Amino acid sequence: MSGPRITFLEGQAGQGAALARIAARVRTRLGSPEYAALRTARRPLFTGIGASYAALAVPVQQLRAAGVVTQRVLSSEIETGTAGFDTDCLIAVSQGGRSSETIAALRRAAPGITKTALLNVVPSPLGALADLTVDLGNEPDSYASTIGYTGTVVALDLVAGAMAGRERDPWGDIAEQAAAVHRQAAEAVAGLRERGARCIASDAVAAGASRASAEEGALLLREVARMTAAASATRNYLHGGMESAGNTLHLVFGHGREIELARSLAGAGHLTLLLTTADAEPSDSLSVIRLPDVPEAVRVVLEAVVLQELAAQLSAERGVPIESFVFANGDTKQGGLDRSAFQVAAYAPAGDAARPPAP
Repeated sequence: MSGPRITFLEGQAGQGAALARIAARVRTRLGSPEYAALRTARRPLFTGIGASYAALAVPVQQLRAAGVVTQRVLSSEIETGTAGFDTDCLIAVSQGGRSSETIAALRRAAPGITKTALLNVVPSPLGALADLTVDLGNEPDSYASTIGYTGTVVALDLVAGAMAGRERDPWGDIAEQAAAVHRQAAEAVAGLRERGARCIASDAVAAGASRASAEEGALLLREVARMTAAASATRNYLHGGMESAGNTLHLVFGHGREIELARSLAGAGHLTLLLTTADAEPSDSLSVIRLPDVPEAVRVVLEAVVLQELAAQLSAERGVPIESFVFANGDTKQGGLDRSAFQVAAYAPAGDAARPPAP
């Protein structure tokens, strides 16, 4: 089954309250005795596809910092099994629980591994295969995910915190933080949307947990605004990746080497948006969104709030309906795609109305 659908803009508007609900639900679930095998996992392996895979950068970064051996892997790479991976717990993430690659990966997990599904929609095919399920509570979500993605980050942080033995979590005031950042993002993005919409491509660059934001940002710009976009790790981007800059939008996340990178790009005349907790001055080609100094998982959620606003405004400026998609790949979801959930639109030049495919 699919979860209840709302529009992208409705997802943005209701996100803060939904995240507070998700945090309370998952917090309670993880504290129950039946989740002891998840809390005590010492070699967790995280898997997902698309936005779910992007979100996995958060728990991997946190657990490695806590000394827990872990990694993330695309579900498509372990469809034939987990041989070659030293793991005691496979955590498969799929917001709707129907991603075919993630279902295949969980189905083929080696005997003795605790199979865990982290998802929004229950019941679901993925959840039916799992020993343990962590669900977000069937929160309504948009097709180009808003609440489903950020809620997954919240849940993954709580899972990582439980594994690492963290006593308290940082989600108590997430609704207020999300609302404040959304207001700041709306103003900042409005100032660059016209020039940004004319860019031919976008690069998103980050390190650590914020690699989730770079990957999710590139995906959102492709899905929502139909802008060619790519994600890079900061240090890798410095080794030649940035040389193709030209009529491109650059999204830079971080407070270390990323600040100098953003200034370099903007100094060369390239439109750059820097999301940082540091004090950085804007310039003609550099817009800055100052994020609160919060734990990294919370920062990643707030970065997603900004990215959603950027995608929405660029989509409007480019004349692309947010809920339209060009390609319907029916083999990515078990049971196929529910075409009533979104409008499949043939590609149209910017400014033209999206039109449905020919019969």
